[in-house]
Amino acid sequence: MQIIYKPVLLTDYRKQLAREYAQMHYGEPFDTIIPQAIVIHWTASNSMQAVYNYFYGEEASTDREYGKLNLTSHYLVDRDGTIYQLTPETNLNRHAIGLNWCSIGIENVGGVNGNQDLTDAQLESNEKIVRHLTSNYPSIKYLLGHYQQDRTKKAGLWKENISEYYADKPDPGPVFMQSLINKVNDLKLVTFPIIEPS
Repeated sequence: MQIIYKPVLLTDYRKQLAREYAQMHYGEPFDTIIPQAIVIHWTASNSMQAVYNYFYGEEASTDREYGKLNLTSHYLVDRDGTIYQLTPETNLNRHAIGLNWCSIGIENVGGVNGNQDLTDAQLESNEKIVRHLTSNYPSIKYLLGHYQQDRTKKAGLWKENISEYYADKPDPGPVFMQSLINKVNDLKLVTFPIIEPS
């Protein structure tokens, strides 16, 4: 698997902001994680460079009342399947409310206006990243789409000290998520129903 290392700004200040975020949301200061879950996203943008530029800085431009740490994921996958690694896999990154303390984020360029338009090349790259991560981190047991975040509450993964800090997300859509789950079924990861049973 070819990975292009394209780091966002990674300084002691970003680590400080991560510790402050963890203190606010989890009650203790830390800037690294033991990965337990992989969360799949889409960017709601068709420009890899625009997303990278948004993630690059250390301080958030929005939602600063919930912490100054900027949003970023660990991986960013372009429409042609090119894989960029933005931070070390054990960094505490701000990509999924309630799950940042234990999860690695994979962002996929696409999903503008909620369109389920992620590509076959992205699906193949996501499969490679998931296999790479589970091989390197036996602690990873869960795979989910960002839109499935509520399901992690029953699994005991969700942690959040601020009750009003929440955002309902549609990404990466059930079509892509089910396809990815099917491709990595042999890994026996805990996944969540795509459609709630009636």
